[in-house]
Amino acid sequence: MGAIQAIRGTRDILPDEVGYWQRVEAIAREVMQRAAYREIRTPIFEQTDLFERGIGEATDVVSKEMYSFKDRGDRPLTLRPENTAGAVRAFIEHSLHAQGGTQRLWYLGPMFRYERPQAGRQRQFHQLGVEVLGSADPRADAEVIAVATDFLRAIGLQNLSLEFNSIGDGSDRQTYREALVNYLTPFREELDEDSQMRLTRNPLRILDTKDATTQKILENAPSILDHLSPESKARFDQVQQMLTDLGIAFNINARLVRGLDYYTHTVFEIQSADLGAQATVCAGGRYDGLAAELGGPDTPAVGWASGLERLILLLQQIQPLPIAPLDFYGVSRGDRAQAFALVVAQRMRQLGFSADLDLSGSAFGKQFKRADRSGAIACLIIGDAEAESSTVQLKWLKSGEQEEIALANLEGMAPELRQKIAKGREEA
Repeated sequence: MGAIQAIRGTRDILPDEVGYWQRVEAIAREVMQRAAYREIRTPIFEQTDLFERGIGEATDVVSKEMYSFKDRGDRPLTLRPENTAGAVRAFIEHSLHAQGGTQRLWYLGPMFRYERPQAGRQRQFHQLGVEVLGSADPRADAEVIAVATDFLRAIGLQNLSLEFNSIGDGSDRQTYREALVNYLTPFREELDEDSQMRLTRNPLRILDTKDATTQKILENAPSILDHLSPESKARFDQVQQMLTDLGIAFNINARLVRGLDYYTHTVFEIQSADLGAQATVCAGGRYDGLAAELGGPDTPAVGWASGLERLILLLQQIQPLPIAPLDFYGVSRGDRAQAFALVVAQRMRQLGFSADLDLSGSAFGKQFKRADRSGAIACLIIGDAEAESSTVQLKWLKSGEQEEIALANLEGMAPELRQKIAKGREEA
């Protein structure tokens, strides 16, 4: 039998890459805390009905991409393909609306969609997202875009562009839907296969097509912006002015729609050119009708999500991963020395230092070579003589200076050792 491998569309995040993830996650927590967003953690599987009602049965996500199954109780369940529906379900179930005011939530975790795996897109993928529930104020729209921009810039992305649009309310979209269908129907046979199916089920999604022939047909299609009510148009203008006041440049893209049925009014994508081609790194919008659709109170809301795999891919291209600093590397020879070395390394860790202990049992020469490659500032050298006297030979790797320290004196010498390590790191 062959070795078992990871399932297609999933991948292992190995130690050499994990540092990027930890950095992005730490920055996300800091940015969210500054903006007064509170973290929420929801289950990775939900009732299938949540996504069918919330996202829309005619969407590609529900019709083609969900991982759905029945459990032993014959209940239809689905691994979450996105987390807005789950966050709103939790908002309703736990009566967060009863707390009054605006609920600012954020989340980070794995999602699941059955798509063709490619660079930056997996069947198990990770999203960072925010949801602002309970505010119809256009400032909420501008705020979530500003928070997204702060986060993306904080992790190191600079060449960002904001694609921005309004798809109006339900009445606006119905009027526009009719106009779009009337325009496209004479071209039905020329449309790509997906667009032909969407013409009757979800015609606005045709605007997202990547098919060149359909894109050419859409060049003269009616614009959603010409079908906004005066109220929707005024709201759109307000958000634009707020973004301008915040110094956030944007491009109005009348063809921008989102793939999920719950969106209303503001929709947006933030793209990065750091790889030389435009790539969406964050997307979202307003979804005022979702809470009511899921059986909760009428609750205005706006949010976004960002795929971490794509962000990590970008970061790996544009910046090196900082190496985690190592203070001490321990080498030992002899049975008593090896046992005592474990005690010394653990004591160093308890005092707040980082320490790596060579467990190979190989000759001192090979251990010293690994110490040099480790990036440590100093080497802890322990033989049976040191084990007998409860001491350690401390060698500063850059200068070659060596000193003997008693284990009993380590705590008292800790401040001095920290100063020497800091100096050694500056000189490295």
